[in-house]
Amino acid sequence: MSLKHRRTSARRTGRRALRPTRRISRPVRPAAPRPAANHPEPYVSVIIPAMNEAGTIAKAIAGARGVHPRCEVIVVVNGSLDNTADIALSQGAHVILFEQPLGHDVGRSIGAEAAKGQVLLFTDGDLVIPASQLRPFVTAVSHGTDVALNDYSGPVRGKFPHPVVLSKHALNIMLGRSDLKGCSLTAVPHALSRKALAALGSGLLSRPPLAHAQAVLDGLLVKAVHKVPVGRLNAVRPKQAGADPLREVILTDHLDAAGMVLQRKGERAGFNDGNRRREMVR
Repeated sequence: MSLKHRRTSARRTGRRALRPTRRISRPVRPAAPRPAANHPEPYVSVIIPAMNEAGTIAKAIAGARGVHPRCEVIVVVNGSLDNTADIALSQGAHVILFEQPLGHDVGRSIGAEAAKGQVLLFTDGDLVIPASQLRPFVTAVSHGTDVALNDYSGPVRGKFPHPVVLSKHALNIMLGRSDLKGCSLTAVPHALSRKALAALGSGLLSRPPLAHAQAVLDGLLVKAVHKVPVGRLNAVRPKQAGADPLREVILTDHLDAAGMVLQRKGERAGFNDGNRRREMVR
């Protein structure tokens, strides 16, 4: 076996072998944090009703603030016995404080009245939703949608559907929008254009099924744009005497919304009578 060293290509050509260069690592400056303050001229107004949400409100605001560079966050704190309002203030939100509870969804109306943006995005203080899951609603409204709904129809595979889920599907069928399935302004997150707010009025937003029905009846562009499975995120509401009191409120709102549809579209909501010959009945 030969003991001669094999010549490298560098030695054969007379070139000097290259040595690996030393890389000097330099500390990378972290990106400047987004200022925790509302923009003076917001394009998006995020409205967050909150009641005793000290454990989640900071994260809810953080997700909301990332939806657009020109954003304002409005937190409607009502009936809270904890420091929800203080935390929201420390996060730079515009806090509207009420000592007493406002009742279901009234915070949406209050927040909408105070909003200055062209896009109004609605969520809740107990929902921690990242900005990436909220932006599609803003994008949809920015591109011409008037009412951008959560593409979430609720649980529908059970043997006995929940009455609220059933009422959402029924209302959309009456409206001629079966394509929306169980999607509704009842579920957050959703977004409205400034045009939609002017058409519906802030007061009607506290009764989401009626606002939903009027938006469709008035010809506003209503779309289900992005799915956020809020059923898994919502806390279970305490029952009173074995019943959910909020369920009755929501069902009553849907009944009133159905009445609105019948008043506007006729006693059969625009559907024909099939092959019935009612004139033959005495």
